[in-house]
Amino acid sequence: MNSHVHDPESFDPKNLGDLIDPRQDPGKIAIVDLGGEETPREISYGALDAAANGVARALTARGFSRGDRVAILSANRSEYVAAYLGIMRAGFVAVPVNFKFPRGTIDFILRDCGARLVFCDSARRDDCPADLPVICFGAHGSESFEGFLDPGPFEAVVPAEREPAMFLYTSGSTGTPKGVVLSHQSHLWVVKTRLAGAPGMSAHRFLVAAPLYHMNALALAKLACAAHATVILLPQFTAAAYIEAIGRYKATWLTAVPPMMAMMLRERALLTATDLSSVKLVRMGSAPVSASLMAAIEALLPNAAITNAYGTTEGGPVVFGPHPDGLKQPDTSVGYPHPQVQVRLVDGDDRDAVEGALEMKSPAIMNGYHNRPDLATPITADGFYKTGDVFRRDPNGFYTFVGRTDDMFVSGGENIFPGDVERMLERHPDVAQAAVVPVDDEIKGQKPVAFVIPRAGSAPDAADIKRFALANAPAYQHPRFVWFVEKLPLASTNKIDRGALHRDAEARLVQGRKG
Repeated sequence: MNSHVHDPESFDPKNLGDLIDPRQDPGKIAIVDLGGEETPREISYGALDAAANGVARALTARGFSRGDRVAILSANRSEYVAAYLGIMRAGFVAVPVNFKFPRGTIDFILRDCGARLVFCDSARRDDCPADLPVICFGAHGSESFEGFLDPGPFEAVVPAEREPAMFLYTSGSTGTPKGVVLSHQSHLWVVKTRLAGAPGMSAHRFLVAAPLYHMNALALAKLACAAHATVILLPQFTAAAYIEAIGRYKATWLTAVPPMMAMMLRERALLTATDLSSVKLVRMGSAPVSASLMAAIEALLPNAAITNAYGTTEGGPVVFGPHPDGLKQPDTSVGYPHPQVQVRLVDGDDRDAVEGALEMKSPAIMNGYHNRPDLATPITADGFYKTGDVFRRDPNGFYTFVGRTDDMFVSGGENIFPGDVERMLERHPDVAQAAVVPVDDEIKGQKPVAFVIPRAGSAPDAADIKRFALANAPAYQHPRFVWFVEKLPLASTNKIDRGALHRDAEARLVQGRKG
């Protein structure tokens, strides 16, 4: 067999940090690193693998015990990937930390996971506790990453069944962040399942701008490593840098959350000046996609297959896929259940509802939450993970995201999911994007209000938007107030920050009453 021909069937790593196939070309570019240093850097597979081994050897030499936790607090850069792989390769647990959290929350996570050491970048150095050892990417001197590495070979540890590989902390929108414990086997299954479903993946150039502490980006980086593909890695997302990276580096595969794509579409002059023809696949997830956004992306990227995907930190990114009969996936659907995943929609006692809360079962489901005996497990007695996400199933078996059970609110006895109202509003020809939140109402309990980004060149008024809503949805769903804005606030996961919008809405109403 030619050593440079990728054969994922015979490449069967047992450790999630050991994804680089030694039979492949070590000179191929693994990562085009557009952050960290002043100029872009190209890191080969040989160099990435050697750095991961160097991390594994150095951590082992420090006397850490199997299962010890090692944190990463950094913007996206190649050293992040090397540290992440090396930690797991040595039998330790990688803990990528959301650096956008306040310092107190970062400190809580580092204490909660029991981190023995933190890898960080210079911008995050001051967010590390004084009593923890720190290795700093790009730094010089005693804390430098290059100086820390212990060069040489390393035989990856073979993990036990369900042995933790990483903790990913949820965004904490409902209180204290929870550490999701994920095993080597669970995410090796994810990597291998995705590889098997898309032959020829080694030719792709994946553009990753979502943060590596988030499941979406982290899963894609691992997939690219296993496929021996190339990752174009941005330190963080800005619409202009994203568009420029597609054109300059001929990205073929984009992964994004819908607000990132909506922001990109507003850069009309840059889009016109940039060759985007290389893009073959766009995978969106983490939030619902409106029909208008989907149509705009299809018009912008006519060569690309665009899929609306779904996944959770607790349940993994492989849940839905193509229809077994080859039926076209509706634009706003997330697809048909993957053949290796069991799903059901639960509405009260009905476990086969057409609309209800999604429960799913697959090899990717988490072990549980770290150090949280106070929480009831979201895993049922028969092994299904209760996602808290409400879906609707159509007659062909396609699933469409409706909203979070905890985003739902009741207005005059009627259940309202913000996502339903947003998708309706975004059908208006002058609306580019909408976000709906509840505000308190003495009569109804709560009522919907809307923040709207107008389509470029249009100037809708609030009365027109309300008329459209009353004509296209039940009256109880129409927004009682409509405010036009240039952009929507994003949380650290690049999803819309509904908490910030709710506070904004309440402040506007108070101001209105004063005025």
